[in-house]
Amino acid sequence: MALSVDSSWHRWQRRVRDGCPQSPSEATPLLLAEKETRNYNPAQQRVVFPNNHAFHQDWAKFSRRYPSNRICTTKYTLFTFLPRNLLEQFHRWANLYFLFLVILNWIPTLEVFHREITMLPLAIVLFIIMVKDGMEDFRRYRFDRQINCSNIQIYERKEQSYVQKCWKDVHVGDFIQMQCNEIIPADILLLFSSDPSGVCHLETANLDGETNLKQRRVVKGFSQQEVQFQPEHFHNTIVCEKPNNHLNKFKGYMEHPDQTRTGFGSESLLLRGCTIRNTEVAVGIVIYAGHETKAMLNNSGPRYKRSKIERRMNRDIFSCIGILFLMCLIGAVGHGLWNGTFTEHPPFDVPDAKGNYLPLALGGFYMFLTMIILLQILIPISLYVSIELVKLGQVFFLHNDLDLYDEETDLSIQCRALNITEDLGQIQYIFSDKTGTLTENKMVFRRCTIMGHEYSHQENAKRLETPKELDSDSEEWTQYRCLSFPARRDQGPATMRGQGGSQPLRRSQSARVPIQSHSRQRSMGRCEISQPSVAFSSSIEKDVTPDKNLLSKVRDAALWLETLSDGRPPKPSLATASSVADFFLALTICNSVMVSTTTEPRQRVTMPPSTKALGTSLEKIQQLFHRLKLSSLSQSFSSTAPSDMDLGESLGANIPTTDSEERDDGSVCSGGYSTDGGYKSSTWEQGDILGAGPRASLEEVLQAPALGLAGPELCYEAESPDEAALVHAARAYSFTLVSRTPEQVTVRLPQGTCLTFDVLCTLEFDSVRKRMSVVVRHPLTGEIVVYTKGADCVIMDLLEDPACMSDTDVEKKMRKIRARTQRHLDLYARDGLRTLCIAKKVLSEEDFRRWASFRRQAEASLNNRDELLLETAQHLENQLTLLGATGIEDRLQEGVPDTIAALREAGIQLWVLTGDKQETAVNIAYACRLLDQTDTVYSINTESQETCDSILNLALEEGKLEEKFLELTQYCRSVLCCRSTPLQKSMLVKLVRERLRAMTLSIGDGANDVSMIQAADIGIGISGQEGMQAVMSSDFAISRFRHLKKLLLVHGHWCYSRLARMVVYYFYKNVCYVNLLFWYQFFCGFSGSTMIDYWQLIFFNLFFTSLPPLVFGVLDKDISMETLLALPELYKSGQNSECYNLLTFWISMADAFYQSLVCFFIPYLTYKDSDIDVFTFGTPINTISLATILLHQAMEMKTWTTIHGLVLAGSFLMYFVVSLAYNAICVTCNSPTNPYWVMEGQLSDPTFYLVCFLTPAVALLPRYIFLTLQGTYGKSPILRAQKIDKLPVDKRELEIQSWRSHQRPATIPGEAQPTNRLGSPASDQSFRSSTPKNLSPAKRRYEEDWVLPGERCSRDHTRDDSYSADSWAKFSSGEHLLLEPSRMVASGAYSSGQTNSNRPFSRGGHRRSQSSLTI
Repeated sequence: MALSVDSSWHRWQRRVRDGCPQSPSEATPLLLAEKETRNYNPAQQRVVFPNNHAFHQDWAKFSRRYPSNRICTTKYTLFTFLPRNLLEQFHRWANLYFLFLVILNWIPTLEVFHREITMLPLAIVLFIIMVKDGMEDFRRYRFDRQINCSNIQIYERKEQSYVQKCWKDVHVGDFIQMQCNEIIPADILLLFSSDPSGVCHLETANLDGETNLKQRRVVKGFSQQEVQFQPEHFHNTIVCEKPNNHLNKFKGYMEHPDQTRTGFGSESLLLRGCTIRNTEVAVGIVIYAGHETKAMLNNSGPRYKRSKIERRMNRDIFSCIGILFLMCLIGAVGHGLWNGTFTEHPPFDVPDAKGNYLPLALGGFYMFLTMIILLQILIPISLYVSIELVKLGQVFFLHNDLDLYDEETDLSIQCRALNITEDLGQIQYIFSDKTGTLTENKMVFRRCTIMGHEYSHQENAKRLETPKELDSDSEEWTQYRCLSFPARRDQGPATMRGQGGSQPLRRSQSARVPIQSHSRQRSMGRCEISQPSVAFSSSIEKDVTPDKNLLSKVRDAALWLETLSDGRPPKPSLATASSVADFFLALTICNSVMVSTTTEPRQRVTMPPSTKALGTSLEKIQQLFHRLKLSSLSQSFSSTAPSDMDLGESLGANIPTTDSEERDDGSVCSGGYSTDGGYKSSTWEQGDILGAGPRASLEEVLQAPALGLAGPELCYEAESPDEAALVHAARAYSFTLVSRTPEQVTVRLPQGTCLTFDVLCTLEFDSVRKRMSVVVRHPLTGEIVVYTKGADCVIMDLLEDPACMSDTDVEKKMRKIRARTQRHLDLYARDGLRTLCIAKKVLSEEDFRRWASFRRQAEASLNNRDELLLETAQHLENQLTLLGATGIEDRLQEGVPDTIAALREAGIQLWVLTGDKQETAVNIAYACRLLDQTDTVYSINTESQETCDSILNLALEEGKLEEKFLELTQYCRSVLCCRSTPLQKSMLVKLVRERLRAMTLSIGDGANDVSMIQAADIGIGISGQEGMQAVMSSDFAISRFRHLKKLLLVHGHWCYSRLARMVVYYFYKNVCYVNLLFWYQFFCGFSGSTMIDYWQLIFFNLFFTSLPPLVFGVLDKDISMETLLALPELYKSGQNSECYNLLTFWISMADAFYQSLVCFFIPYLTYKDSDIDVFTFGTPINTISLATILLHQAMEMKTWTTIHGLVLAGSFLMYFVVSLAYNAICVTCNSPTNPYWVMEGQLSDPTFYLVCFLTPAVALLPRYIFLTLQGTYGKSPILRAQKIDKLPVDKRELEIQSWRSHQRPATIPGEAQPTNRLGSPASDQSFRSSTPKNLSPAKRRYEEDWVLPGERCSRDHTRDDSYSADSWAKFSSGEHLLLEPSRMVASGAYSSGQTNSNRPFSRGGHRRSQSSLTI
């Protein structure tokens, strides 16, 4: 049981003493050890002195240690560019290899080519990359100069005023004054804000992409300044942590002249790159500058990843090196044997100056090195450059694919990693987040339970299921929406519709919010692109149709609040109403939502409009409800009331109001103002009550209370969609959030009055506590109340123990409420809803005073600050009283089920890693077709590593837990991991990638997915509702999950197929060509000479055969897009590396050796015994080899366009043009043998034409026969799909349908088709059968789904007796498994010794065809 504040006092003191060796002082016991001395330790902390007269000397001393605000993101300077760029390029071992060859060729004994000729290929490659790097760095330099020269107001000590300077002139300790819409130049501690409440509003889109405003508060003690901040009056020293890259973490304290200290955190830090909004003037002191700012420390730039093809290519290059070594060894041995045949030294063997000849062994070694120079192009140096160019072309087509463009967000795909595009075609495992990735992250309030009474909101569910009705003119719908509580105001002159019975305003009209005034100017004078005015504020999120039964409860709550405000004792019959009021007040207050207006969405509302006496009595409210119940509209409210609806009422009279009820004050938020200036309720438009019934008008029912205030509709800016959904839900019941400041929050109650609560403390939500709390003082009772909302598994453990109640009846009813609430939570989870529990607690003045003292001490601590703050939160958030729970729907994105189905057909294993509870995740898995209705789901809930190990032993052999876990997943079709933390997500990805050596892809949309995205081979970020942190950490960014289908199945397949075949072709091309020189060595005494001119050798790779592979790698399509999308199983060719593997590599090598033999020996036999010179012999060989290599390329091309034909023909023609020109002008280029007029002579010889036509045909004949037989008798899916592509459209569709009918199993009779609607695919049944009875034994699939949740939220431990251990051994290759690794499984698999403090949670069966094993 959680500790109370009193019982924690002694433990708190012990912790304080452990942290501070000396005895604590009375003022700040946590900090005395540091307060008694002014000596600081710069190695462990940062000390900032202000730049004013009082601290000028200290500032000058310390500021020299810190960098200025000047940034430099360039890699080079004018003097370091050449050496540093060359050094970086020579980190690539291929460049070092060719540099080594250049050096060898400069040795006179080993010289094969002219020295300059040998240097040319390497120089060209280095120069191209150098120019590219230089242009990129120059762009960075220009951007840096623009940023560094931006203007800002800096306090000048000598002039004692603010002076406009550049950003680069800012130093740590300077005072900075910023205006609205200016970008913050450095990390600044906020000391003054023109906002009366000391708040500064930021837009952090430049950091995390989130457009909703964030609040930053002035350091405590500086918020009550009535005049402008005076830097000369600032006599404090700032001590904080060293620079780090944690954007949301910051701690430090401010030491005052009297040595007292004030703590501060990230709530007071303005980060560089953010934009000031809604604040006229803000002043702060610079803490971090330049490259020490958090934004710069997070700017690590693009990450380099090596693709799978590149890794494979590097291994094959080593094979080529082995071939080269063997060929050079043969040349060296042959050279020695050749020279050994001479009885005396031949004339070409020239002695040295002393007349000595080289020994045969040394001559053979020299010839070995010479052969390396001669055969150097066996290693394709141009392949690296060609791959980079091909990937740029592939990325270009990716960016310009309209199917990957989203009109709603105006975003197309972003390729942030240019070197792994081909990996998109080889993915084997996908790890996906759920919220915002599979779902829209648009939270819609669906259901709630209050004091054990469940309100199903069926009308709201019907509205969401039929979105077309949202804009309809249905009279009943309009009548229902017009219902509202009466406003407690005097009548005013303005009304929503004006005078004269105009038609009701449509919902579609009210949803149109003018945003022209929302465009903002940045400090640099550029207008931002218009964005939606408010995040999480779409019509589907804002509009909530109330539940009829709950409306009556809210009416009672309004009556109870009125009696409380009038000072009258509440009626016993209204005791339950206090819990309803507290529930909605908690939804309204316990959040960080900001209030703005539609006309000025960034202008925060801080002061509620004044309100007067009630204009309508409570009796009129009762009459309104009575008349509405009698209307025909009530027939549509056919929601069935739960059997336990009276539970709260029966309990309310016996529960002390002090502990169970909290009165929260309502703010005057307009239930809404329409965009045309009239008032509009968020759920019902006040004026539309004119149509509520033919017998009554709004004036007749409510005596025309004034609702037409001259103000626009209020907008809510929330940091998370969950908060926005709850505030909109409370607003639907007329508990409206009107304004919020750090000190106060105002809520408008159903009867129209406004209550303003003093906010005493706010405990923000964090992933450790999984809850948020706000401490307020009730304006009517004066009580200090804690409102808490959080995950059910956490809140349920923090509730007050019913056993402590003195009244046994109250104890029983509290247990009953808790049990029913838990049952409702299980129901929500099975329906795929996100659940939150709402609770409260009333504190005494003494308890709060003591706790606040602890909190201040923790905030002022520099060491262990996070731990101390967590402990203070735990001391407060205990002994809570349960108010109720909510169920929020996160709707599936469009196209998610089809995308998942297609990916699974493609052979991709899909794992969903989510932090949601088990039932919610399983239900959504059914909705998105991750699971089928015929699948059997086995749930394993374990709390210890030993338990998990024993369970896995039922199915698998002995072994380590990781191996068992992975072996089990091999039988799974799907894996679902619930209650997963970000660290556990990344651990799972790493485990699969490293142990299974599989290609992995992670996709997510939030900051909690960053670690998972970075751990995978390919990380994909979705630019959704949760900002851009996932996008900024990803390799590719898309806007919708459905885009993943075409990205992988089409572009992934194309990119892999193109690049893989291009790499194989490059190896073939170079080996085929270099072997011509090798065969010639057998006829020239292994002397290292060539029969082809050196320039022709250089031009062959650089010009004649370089462009066709590039076009092939960018434009070739082996299968059309339509066929790839229709037949996802074609993707498996990339998973199996069919285009480029060890077999295809060595087959291409063998083909290259054969073709080189044909291309050399047919001309050799043709010109044998003739008197032609060496270049005349080499020219037909060069021409034949070029024709053969280009024709080989043509045979590999699957797509023929004009570009393909022009490139191939142009390359061949360019060879003749260059050769004719070169041979015509090169008279003495290569003395004594010169190529002068060689090509011209060959073109006049008929033998040349005969050889050039005959030889390529013979060389390509085996490949042609192989391709013919393969195309005729081949059974591979790729070949079959290529045949289908050549058919007419109608026949093609028939063939595809026939293919799919053979590949997919027959549809199960009676099986419902999956839809986007979240819900149980089948009714609840017992778990007696693991397979549907209507399936024949031959068709039964033991596709089993494992669920291992990471955090459990219940104490029950049950096991389904109908489960048979024998079924564990029945897995087959087609089985389906759903796996949710628990925290203990994860920790056991990755870091032993961790334990889970949460209790295991088990639920009963919740689905037909699902078995549950819960431990």
